[in-house]
Amino acid sequence: MRKPYYLILAVLLLCSHDLYLKMETYFLSTGDTATLQLYNGTFDKSENTITRDRMLDASYTVNGTRTSIKEDQWTDIDTTITQVSFKATQPGTYVAGVSTKARNIELSAEKFNSYLEHDGVLDMLEKRKTEQKLDQDAVESYQKHVKAIYQVGDTRTKDWQTVLGYPIEFVPMQNPYDTYSGGTLEVQLLLDGRPLTNQLVYANYVASGHSHDEAAQEHEHTHDGSTHSHKHEKEHSHDHDKAAQDHEHEHTHDGSTHSHKHEKEHNHDQKAKQESHTHTSGQQIRTDDMGMVTVDLPKDGIYYLRTIHMNEVQDNDSLTHQSKWATLTFEVTHEHGAATHTHDHDHDHHDEDGIPTWIFILGSILVIGLLFFLFKNKNNNA
Repeated sequence: MRKPYYLILAVLLLCSHDLYLKMETYFLSTGDTATLQLYNGTFDKSENTITRDRMLDASYTVNGTRTSIKEDQWTDIDTTITQVSFKATQPGTYVAGVSTKARNIELSAEKFNSYLEHDGVLDMLEKRKTEQKLDQDAVESYQKHVKAIYQVGDTRTKDWQTVLGYPIEFVPMQNPYDTYSGGTLEVQLLLDGRPLTNQLVYANYVASGHSHDEAAQEHEHTHDGSTHSHKHEKEHSHDHDKAAQDHEHEHTHDGSTHSHKHEKEHNHDQKAKQESHTHTSGQQIRTDDMGMVTVDLPKDGIYYLRTIHMNEVQDNDSLTHQSKWATLTFEVTHEHGAATHTHDHDHDHHDEDGIPTWIFILGSILVIGLLFFLFKNKNNNA
């Protein structure tokens, strides 16, 4: 007998949501409006908003000055995206960040194992296998800390290296806007202010100018010849803030929330979706002894890094695990000077009047040949 759809739905909903701080473009002119959006779901699609009381910190830094983003500056877009806008009055390389409070979630052993696999927390999954704990349920405390780096005007400032002091965060070792597609970017991962070693990090990118409307839901990530689609990604529920608010008054039991409204939306081929869904596409990199990863930047696009650091909690009756999530986003473009050089190189074989060099060479050969012929005839006649 097949499992009822609502059981399949429960498995899907009790997985996880990544959190990203995103922009439509990370290149602005001085005086432009900078719009930052919190995507709570996948990089392509946000499922739920983030309530203001969840935010421990929301701020941006430029020219060494850190400015707090107040609660009333945020707005919600269609109950899925949390957004803030402000004038980018100063040129420079900006760093924006959001840090959230810890929350607890109870998961059955099956759901917890599935979440570890699909979200790439592979070290903990392997630990559970090795220690024969795959049958143990989990109560996880999780918190999320996200950053975005964007460029206003042409002036590069050192704010890209700002450490916001989050429990976990990515810090690049050079300005992303001094790097270009085809190159690499070295990034350090800090846990409680210290380098985090041997941590699995995922990095990927989407083409610049990527749209987030409904038509764009079938957008695919392509990297090193492999393609990853996010067409069916309404599947996770770490941070189902808005949805949870809507349903807590109707379906709350033992601290967990159930939605029959969402069952209706997901009652087609959910099992196939679950099996194909993953958050681990793109580059998979381990941090070294200094917490460093080197990220390849193969093409122009918006890049995003993500990681989940998890450990077991000892001597705690209410928790079994604790996780700290981090993401970083920035945009990469090609080096315009290199493009100009290539363009100029195509014309190096032309003189100022636009006559190709090969014509001069051929003409010179003909003239030399003609002079040689005339000189030879003159000697013969003599």
